[in-house]
Amino acid sequence: MDLDLESALQGLAHHESFALFMFTIRSIREETIAEMQGASTDEIQQISGKILALDDILQMVNMEELQRRFG
Repeated sequence: MDLDLESALQGLAHHESFALFMFTIRSIREETIAEMQGASTDEIQQISGKILALDDILQMVNMEELQRRFG
């Protein structure tokens, strides 16, 4: 992770409004997972890509720490 991005994320992690936004991202991830049920093979590939992107975001912001701090 780029140092400037890392510093920015560390600064944002102190704001409850950022945590609420990230909780929304996590909810979108869960809804996206639910979309897999009954999806075609092509749709599953697209949905999987969305899930991976959302996972990357949640890992980048250290979602576990945000959950501990603001959850």
